[in-house]
Amino acid sequence: MRTAAKDTSGLLGQAWLRQQLGLAVPPPASEARLFAGARRTETDGDRTIELYPPGYAVESEVVAHLRFALRHEPTDIGIMVAAMKAIDPAVIEGWVLSEPSGAFSRRAWFFYETFVGRMLDLPDAAGGNYVGALDPGRHIVAGRRNSRRHRVVDNLLGGRGLCPVVRRTARLKRQMDLAVDGEARALVAAADPAVLARALGYLYAKETRSSFAIEGETPSAGRVERFVAALRAAPRLDPTDKAAMVALQAAIVDPRYAADDWRDFQTFVGETMGGHREVVHYVCPRPEDVPGLMEGWATLFDRLMDPAIDPVAAAAVASFAFVFIHPFEDGNGRIHRLLIHHVLARRGYSPDGLVLPVSAAIMRDRRGYDRVLEGFSGPLSGLVDWRWTGDREVVVANATGDLYRYFDATAFAEYLHERVLDAVRRDLGEELDFIALFDRALASVRSLVDMPDRRAVLLVQLCLQNDGRLSAAKRPLFAELSAGEVSAIEAAIQGAMAGR
Repeated sequence: MRTAAKDTSGLLGQAWLRQQLGLAVPPPASEARLFAGARRTETDGDRTIELYPPGYAVESEVVAHLRFALRHEPTDIGIMVAAMKAIDPAVIEGWVLSEPSGAFSRRAWFFYETFVGRMLDLPDAAGGNYVGALDPGRHIVAGRRNSRRHRVVDNLLGGRGLCPVVRRTARLKRQMDLAVDGEARALVAAADPAVLARALGYLYAKETRSSFAIEGETPSAGRVERFVAALRAAPRLDPTDKAAMVALQAAIVDPRYAADDWRDFQTFVGETMGGHREVVHYVCPRPEDVPGLMEGWATLFDRLMDPAIDPVAAAAVASFAFVFIHPFEDGNGRIHRLLIHHVLARRGYSPDGLVLPVSAAIMRDRRGYDRVLEGFSGPLSGLVDWRWTGDREVVVANATGDLYRYFDATAFAEYLHERVLDAVRRDLGEELDFIALFDRALASVRSLVDMPDRRAVLLVQLCLQNDGRLSAAKRPLFAELSAGEVSAIEAAIQGAMAGR
């Protein structure tokens, strides 16, 4: 291949490809740059800047920067696919013919044919060890599927229809090493069966109400019951069955907004300001793209069930990819969070029959939840050409399907790991402890005064809410009790609180 002048403009690899090819995709989460100093890594918010000394400069041509990207960088699938669609196929053909057994040339060839969907004028690879499409040291990858034509291991999380990536960051490695599922199983194993049974009922209700609260809704008792039933049935759901997903949506929304198919209209996520002005936060995929995206989502989902993939990362990728497609008019957010429970249960991460109240943990960190959602929607805002119609409907003028197909899901995996940890240690652990405490306190009260159950329960609740004492304001509710009896009850409850 010809030799070009070294490119000393500053950008390297995928960032260079994005700029030089004019790719209408978000910037990479990890950006490589030349730097007149020693090799080092810097962070800028959620983005990583990899600084390379002048010795890493490469020729000012596409192949040189593709080689750099495949050798040194975690793969930004959005940039990689957009680059393959933008360059002349003869560039890849020439590279492969000059390096037929090269690991980087064969990976580029694999990406081209997989995502462009066009066979290049090349014979099947005859030599070279099999190499992963994604570097498993830099990415969460699926199990081995060999592409014999390229002698490449297709370890992608998804396929051409939908293929997010998850970088193996230091933070994600630490989170996976915590093995929070083991903590959950230990808590369940140590719990009294009667206490556990009561805790489970509470956790299902808490998860349901929290999931609605995230949407700003207060559900009726009937809607709570239907969603609890859906949560309990979540492990048996087949999310790749379109009919099952449509039925699920119908079961959890107001019957007037039940769907019988994927949406066939444009929609967006926004809010009304000042009672009249609508602000758009996120423009959803065009309706004509939804069927293909959901087919891609089904393929992605199947691959995420691979035991090689971290279960929490799998739950994050599946659930967030779903909500970004937004295949229904209503219920997408609740289904998104229900899918988290489905994946954790199906992958054996959640103890049998237990729902980890992830939505409750999200409610305690709404700012973090909104931040990761905006991390996806924000970069898209300048890439989606949309306008209002005269009827105040949104219309998208440009092709945007790939923006929703190929994205970096690392932040979602990290965020969900954080929330699962909080749900186990705070919601599950504290609820089991509280029920055990409540039972001790209630038994103590009953040993002192033979009260009706409802009144004894109320008395214990009021005392536990006030550090073991019945407040003066609540004292008239129990006028039948003497001052001595109240003092004895308070002492007994405080003893229960102290574990005595």
